[in-house]
Amino acid sequence: MFGFGTRSLRLAAALAFLFTTPVFAQEGKVTGKVLDNTGGALPGVTVTITEAGGTVKTAITGGDGSYAIPAPAGVYTVAAELLGFRKGLQRGVTVTAGASAAVDFTLVAWLAEEITVTAMKRDDTVQSVPFSIAAPSEDVLRSRGADGIEAVAANVGGFAVQSLGPGQSQVAMRGVSAGQIVRDQPGVKEQVGVYLDESVISLSLFTPDVDLFDVNRVEVLRGPQGTLFGSGSLSGTVRYITNQPEMGEKKFFGELTGNSLQDGNQGGNVKLGFNAPMGEKAALRAVGYYNRIAGYIDSPSATRSGGVVRPDPSSRDEDVNTGYRAGGRAAIKFAPNDKLTITPRLIYQKVQMDGWNRVDAFNILANPFTTTRPAVTLGEREGFAQLEETFTDEFALADLTIDYDFGDVNLTSISSYTDRDILVIRDATSLTASITGGSIGLPENVYSIDAPLFDATTAKVFTEELRLSGSREKFQWVLGGFYSHTDRDYGQDLPVIGFEALTGIPTAGLRAPTDSLFFSDLGYKLDQIAGFGEGTLSLTDEVSVTAGLRFYHFSEDKEQIFDGIFGNDNNGVSLVSQPGSTDANGVAPRFILSYKVSERSNLNAQVSRGFRLGGINDPLNVPLCTPQDLATFGNKETWDDETAWNYEIGSKSRILNNRGAFNIAAFYMDIRDLQATVTAGSCSSRLIFNVPKARSQGVEVEFEVAPNRNFDFAVSGSYTDSELRSTVPPASDTGILEGRRLPTVPKFQMAAAATYQWEIGTASLGYVTGTFQHVGDRFTQVNDEDLGTLNLLSFGAGTIGAPLTQSTLTYDPKLPSYSVVNVRVGVRANRWEVAAFANNVTDELAFLSFDRERGTRARIFYLTNQPRTFGITTRFNF
Repeated sequence: MFGFGTRSLRLAAALAFLFTTPVFAQEGKVTGKVLDNTGGALPGVTVTITEAGGTVKTAITGGDGSYAIPAPAGVYTVAAELLGFRKGLQRGVTVTAGASAAVDFTLVAWLAEEITVTAMKRDDTVQSVPFSIAAPSEDVLRSRGADGIEAVAANVGGFAVQSLGPGQSQVAMRGVSAGQIVRDQPGVKEQVGVYLDESVISLSLFTPDVDLFDVNRVEVLRGPQGTLFGSGSLSGTVRYITNQPEMGEKKFFGELTGNSLQDGNQGGNVKLGFNAPMGEKAALRAVGYYNRIAGYIDSPSATRSGGVVRPDPSSRDEDVNTGYRAGGRAAIKFAPNDKLTITPRLIYQKVQMDGWNRVDAFNILANPFTTTRPAVTLGEREGFAQLEETFTDEFALADLTIDYDFGDVNLTSISSYTDRDILVIRDATSLTASITGGSIGLPENVYSIDAPLFDATTAKVFTEELRLSGSREKFQWVLGGFYSHTDRDYGQDLPVIGFEALTGIPTAGLRAPTDSLFFSDLGYKLDQIAGFGEGTLSLTDEVSVTAGLRFYHFSEDKEQIFDGIFGNDNNGVSLVSQPGSTDANGVAPRFILSYKVSERSNLNAQVSRGFRLGGINDPLNVPLCTPQDLATFGNKETWDDETAWNYEIGSKSRILNNRGAFNIAAFYMDIRDLQATVTAGSCSSRLIFNVPKARSQGVEVEFEVAPNRNFDFAVSGSYTDSELRSTVPPASDTGILEGRRLPTVPKFQMAAAATYQWEIGTASLGYVTGTFQHVGDRFTQVNDEDLGTLNLLSFGAGTIGAPLTQSTLTYDPKLPSYSVVNVRVGVRANRWEVAAFANNVTDELAFLSFDRERGTRARIFYLTNQPRTFGITTRFNF
């Protein structure tokens, strides 16, 4: 029995060997080593092999950089990836049964110049685009502490953002700026266009501050881009490029952050996203985020007694500018065949702030000079608001992108619909008090009544772009058409509840309710139609020529109604109404000549034209104006189109054996009919004046190097000299004087970043990143240079809080230069990262913009930056 069992086991083993040997014989393997460009081994590299049939296998390189992946016989694509290095890729690797296929990689440190961009509505790298462009990636922006458009601008030369708070940013490039746009100037158009992928999202002051989570890169295109991007791109274009749905990929990724502000409260964020296949021909990508924005501005508390409101010098409401930003994006990509893709997408974002990052230099209701009201000395991050202020911005976007590949020609259609709803409630009590108390001389129980000013903006925008593009031999081209329709409504209401009962002054108008001292209702309809085309012809292997042209037609209709005793000098009898229409036709050409000096160096020269549509001014608040201001600023109903010719020459080079890049561009911009923002004296109004001539010239430089796998360094900077070349009389009132600087843009700005990293184990890296950002001095508006001294007794007998301890106040309307240092220390692997960071390490107090109310007599204030911030963040990707 035992013998039979033994023989049976031997037979079974033999049969098993015979049957299993062919199976083992069908397998081979992929082996190799991964090195850096100095010849050193790279541990922790993820090596992935992918077969056409869908088989995917991975391995991590060991300490000597080697790997081995068993694989069935077949043909594979092999990829090697390590954070901070260019991806290695080898296609067509054949694995045979029982054999090894050797695939070695040499990975080169990643440079920003190699990022793929679509600045010319086709795929290029930053290095190959024949004009000045920057494209910081999501990883770069995260490592530099950038979380919004202002921080992006601080890291890119020639790019400036004038901020009035989250979701209230004005963008400028190459020194072309006409002054700060404010909420009560809804007719002003953008000088820089802002896009979310292919959809336009810019809206003068209210360009949405898009969360950078799952944003692949931010493309900053310097110089006029009107040929391909239209009116809003007079001096440049900004494009947020998001990550698109990936077919056949399952991913779950996220980011968690907590931070604490010195002399402020706490903030943080939770951001999550996923990519999921929906069968073989569709994929879904969705992200959601919540970002609590920490506050750091304090305000003296308001006390209320006997019908009088006063500041309390001994008590503070802390961190009044706290808020949040929350939203999400979801896109589905359908690819029914290898020629057609359809990608619908929905985006929603809401921003809500409880106040502003405002620092008062003078407030007529809270200052240290009063003797019959409490004397208040404000700290460096303090401003007075006697009522709660809020800002709410709801932004929704639906778009549909369709691509069809005909072979030699590609068809692209982008349809988008944007819905914005913005409500700003700000404390206008200081402004109102300067009129009711200062000018009229009413008592304290009247001029201290709460005066919330409601600013409401709604905008609905539909756009459609249809374009064809193609490439054949030495010619690449794009040809298309664009249409947009905008409905924008804007209104203000200033309810001062109890004013009429206390004063007996009638306040009800034909539209203004009782106690509403100012009321406006404005409506705009804007239509644009354009056709464009651009082509690049390679004349030789070294020389290529690009030529493009855009024809455009705009028309705008505007309805304006003003009422209330502050805005209507015939209140209750008639309305102030100033309707109007404007239109424009024109062309925006572009010519580029490129010369390939070598495989590593290109020279480019460009001539291009940008444009910005004119518009219709609001009427003055006549009851508030002095006779002199009426004479100076009256009868300015419209302003003309602004145009700019840009002349540019530049060089882009790979250096240090492809371990670095150096780009430089010099430009000269000839600007005609610059649309300058001017404060209309005591009228509490702002107008647009055309300046016949202006110019901007400068240099932009970018340098980056990764000499080895442990260290990389990058610096970006610009010098811009922009000035007015005409005087608009009377210069003493308009401030428009030949030779003065253009506002909001510094002459010099730069950003530098350095990272040192080292291996921790075999699959992770430790790193330290430091960034330095410098922004030079600048003015906010063209006539700010005339300011600097305030006559505190300008209201005479109506001086609030009189007698005062002094008669004048000296202040500086020039925004001083500032520098910010950020540091980040962390550990990262391909699928996770943990880091601690400190932003604004030196606790620099930076003034971002300057503003005033009632020509400076009611309030003088600055908007400021976030103080020193410490935090911890983690990122994961599975």
